[in-house]
Amino acid sequence: MDIDFTDRVAIITGAGNGLGRSHALALAQRGAKVVVNDVGGARDGTGTSTAAADDVVKEIKAFGGEAFSHLANVANYEEVQDMVAETQAKWGRVDILINNAGILRDKSFSNMDLADFRLVIDVHLMGSVNCTKAVWDIMRVQNYGRIVMTTSASGMYGNFGQTNYGAAKMAVLGLMNTLVLEGKKYNIHVNALAPTAGTRMTEDILPMPIIGFMTQESVSVGVLLLCDENAPTRTILCAGAGGYATAAMFETDGIFLSTADRSPENIRDHWESLNDISKHKALQSGGKQTEKFVMKAMAHMQS
Repeated sequence: MDIDFTDRVAIITGAGNGLGRSHALALAQRGAKVVVNDVGGARDGTGTSTAAADDVVKEIKAFGGEAFSHLANVANYEEVQDMVAETQAKWGRVDILINNAGILRDKSFSNMDLADFRLVIDVHLMGSVNCTKAVWDIMRVQNYGRIVMTTSASGMYGNFGQTNYGAAKMAVLGLMNTLVLEGKKYNIHVNALAPTAGTRMTEDILPMPIIGFMTQESVSVGVLLLCDENAPTRTILCAGAGGYATAAMFETDGIFLSTADRSPENIRDHWESLNDISKHKALQSGGKQTEKFVMKAMAHMQS
């Protein structure tokens, strides 16, 4: 069965250029009504313009789709609320939210101004929080929602000169993990996309021959899956150059030390066993870690 978004309403932030534009077009081509959100600023977040978002709307309407643009700054909750209210007034619901908006203020940590650190956190993390908060109760009431966070390998694995960006991109995974639990009974699925593509965000990072492989459309194929009615939840989908994979955080089974044996020296001496990955698991909530350690303590008491 083909994935179809007829009668679904989607909000895509940062959709005037790059991946956001590609996501918006891909959803609209499969029938979604699309809100093209973009403040129209430069890569570092400076400036505003309606031109980029308006151009995407024109593209969508040219092939018979429905769309409108909105200039909301995702870091400003009141502006986000206005965007969602306009969407509700026009189409009566919000089914899909793709938190894609982002900026870069790259510098090594020693040279980074804290104002640049905060601004990147405000756009990537708080922007995702603001947009998700603005649609959350709508999705709860309609008993349906598909939310996509945009994370990055820079957050999951690190990237020199991107402490602010990496911190924000790892933080949205923590946001996702808890929203998955809170949204479960309301049929709200929350996932994350870890994309790599040739965009204005990566144009001076990746060599041109490589950028040719890193098409935005290949990433948007993955987004469509995460927005589908039968989408997974709590999944980090990695996508780039036609390659697709999932990422997850695993925890080793670990060790137990009795009260008498609890010392940093004994942890060090058992380091190999503590790091044994043969029984590692991806835990599904923070409580599962507590449960694991309590079970180890109870097993010790019974032995």
